[in-house]
Amino acid sequence: MKKLLIAAALAATTVAAQADAVQTLRAFVRDVKTGRAEFTQTVTSPDGARKKTSSGRFEFARPDRFRFGYEKPFQQTIVADGQKVWIHDPDLNQVSSRRLSQALGATPAALLAGGSLESDFVLSNGGSLGGLEWAQATPRTPDGPFKSMKVGFRGAELAAVEIVDSFGQRSRLDFKGFEAGVALPAERFRFTVPAGADLLEQ
Repeated sequence: MKKLLIAAALAATTVAAQADAVQTLRAFVRDVKTGRAEFTQTVTSPDGARKKTSSGRFEFARPDRFRFGYEKPFQQTIVADGQKVWIHDPDLNQVSSRRLSQALGATPAALLAGGSLESDFVLSNGGSLGGLEWAQATPRTPDGPFKSMKVGFRGAELAAVEIVDSFGQRSRLDFKGFEAGVALPAERFRFTVPAGADLLEQ
């Protein structure tokens, strides 16, 4: 009888923790209007044999403004200014842009920096793994570029995002030193095409 009570208590604790992950994600989208962190991104091939790692800084300001600054192993900047998403590859001296409504949709950036959550994603509990509580976010559009996304929290702090694309490739972003509610200059979310760069508009 005692073992049964212990098992029931553990199960109840697990359910509560899992429920908290979804609630934490909802609270994050609702309450955290700005944020920044360092990140490390690991991309794993579908067969798990190949991995690529990159790192940089991430900043966002709701709604629909964000900046990914990749610094290693090569530089790349992705900026959403509320109207368009700009991607700058300095090594290629090339900039591409597309309308925000076309670029975001049910994507990780929309999940982290957008103003809509339930309309784009079906949320469920992802359980505990690696010291984090995970919320599963499945895009409502079945034929999009991403099959699934998970958001991991350490307490109320954003700690990781894991994405599986339509080809089975897995990408994980681990965040370090996340700061919520920080004052971010508006120019962080503006982009000017560098002189001489090729511009590709989609």
